Amino acid sequence: MKKELLTNCRLVLPDAVAENSSLLIEDGYIAAIEPNGAGKARILDLHGAYLMPGMIDLHCDALEKEIEPRPNVLFPLDFAIAQADRRNAQAGITTVFHALSFAHGELGVRNRDMAAEIARKVHDYGQVMVDNRVHGRYEITDEKSLPVLSDLIEEGSLGMISMMDHTPGQGQFKDLAAYRNYLERTYAKSVDEANALIQQKINSAEGAYHRIGILAQKARRASIRVASHDDDGPQRVKTMFTLGATVSEFPVNYEAAQAACALGLWTVFGAPNILRGGSQTGSMKAIEAVHNNVAGCLCSDYHPGTLLAAVFRLPRLADIYLADAIRLVTVNPAKAAGLENRGQIKAGKRADLASVSFRKQLPYIAHLWVQGRLTYHEGSESEG
Repeated sequence: MKKELLTNCRLVLPDAVAENSSLLIEDGYIAAIEPNGAGKARILDLHGAYLMPGMIDLHCDALEKEIEPRPNVLFPLDFAIAQADRRNAQAGITTVFHALSFAHGELGVRNRDMAAEIARKVHDYGQVMVDNRVHGRYEITDEKSLPVLSDLIEEGSLGMISMMDHTPGQGQFKDLAAYRNYLERTYAKSVDEANALIQQKINSAEGAYHRIGILAQKARRASIRVASHDDDGPQRVKTMFTLGATVSEFPVNYEAAQAACALGLWTVFGAPNILRGGSQTGSMKAIEAVHNNVAGCLCSDYHPGTLLAAVFRLPRLADIYLADAIRLVTVNPAKAAGLENRGQIKAGKRADLASVSFRKQLPYIAHLWVQGRLTYHEGSESEG
């Protein structure tokens, strides 16, 4: 049996922080907290660092930028996935759902066929430095993505699926100009190309909710969680809940977030929103969601490093305890994703753990364990 005793740490439990504590890892799982004896365990002194559960990121778009850092500039998939794996380990994320968009064929890595290829590569890559999973984002106005995603569900290549509707006039893009600017800026589309894509999206809106119903049913049968995206009001939340959603990603206002919570959906907000002090599209501020108790989870959205920084700032920004902030990136997303074997420091749970030290008052990951295996060690001492 492989044993490791982690000592002299500030242990972040679900409801409190235990000072000067210790934890025993045995065969990939947490064997005991404050064990009476550790036998022949290897002992690691953490020198007063925080020891918290590894973070679970339900929505991270960053892999798309690892593959396509500029429009139509692509790196080999094996190289890009390995880079993302390391970045997530350095960020303290032990389980990541790489968010891949299945949209219209013209949009770079969001081309449905390329997205499917990436999804299969990520699934095959599996658990190396972190546990890599796939979050399939279905653009509901793209009818041709339905059979592609259905195949991925049947193959077992998806861990989560969300339903996106980026039709201008609702949700994230409140008018045509906002969506046109997004296409021109992100995908280097000309005005004519952007207008053609917008018109195609509008034309394809018919039948979208029927397709959602089909895909959601397939996902539920495969025990895959279904999320809505950019809910802009209680009626939209209720519609998506009726179709099978159990998660509401990035509700754009308080009314939508409140409605989601009332129905028992897990709400997800972006950690970059916390650090920047607001949404880049003018939607609800994540800090307000925390203040009003309608934030269930935080995700990295497009930058893995924001999760750790956000949760260690939240106690000051939102006047909450550190354990409360850390639940937003550990216990809660584990429950939202149906991963009950991880996300908290408790005997019997997977030993997915991160030790956190500080440099220039900023938190950084010193050690990362995934299922009891040390996969990352920063190697520098805390400043105290």
